[in-house]
Amino acid sequence: MNIKIKSIVTALALAASCAAFAADTIKIGVSGPYTGGSSPMGASMRDGVRLAAAEINAKGGVLGRKIELVERDDEAKNERGVQVSQELINKERVVATLGYINTGVSLASQRFYQEAKIPVINNVATGTAVTHQFLPPQYADNYVFRTSASDTIQSAMIVREAVDGRKFTKVAILADSTN
Repeated sequence: MNIKIKSIVTALALAASCAAFAADTIKIGVSGPYTGGSSPMGASMRDGVRLAAAEINAKGGVLGRKIELVERDDEAKNERGVQVSQELINKERVVATLGYINTGVSLASQRFYQEAKIPVINNVATGTAVTHQFLPPQYADNYVFRTSASDTIQSAMIVREAVDGRKFTKVAILADSTN
């Protein structure tokens, strides 16, 4: 069991227990691409969250309340991610969401969480802008988080390893323009 995922789910559930939503369960959204080209990453993330929630629930939940996961497939499409965000917030009344594998989907969708003051944790979306959209002084609080290193950090580490660590003298750059 990935301790990182379990810790994230537990932290969200604890925060949710203080939320104004009165319910028997703590509803946490899980949004990712479960179909399409990014589905291996989305399914892996979803399965890790399921495992963490099951372990937490098996031990009595959080403050006596079980975690209820509300899963939605964003299909790695920006417009579907927006639709999923609005559904999770307005219809399902989640108190937090885990997800976003694709940077484009994250950037298009997470503004709804910010406006609703509901935490959203990006698991893979590494675009540097993901966690920079809602920074002070324009925004007093930022409800967007990420568990992976941003592209800026990753690219610098890769270059250091290739040039300094492995002493490569010819380096190629591959770029992906999809979500």
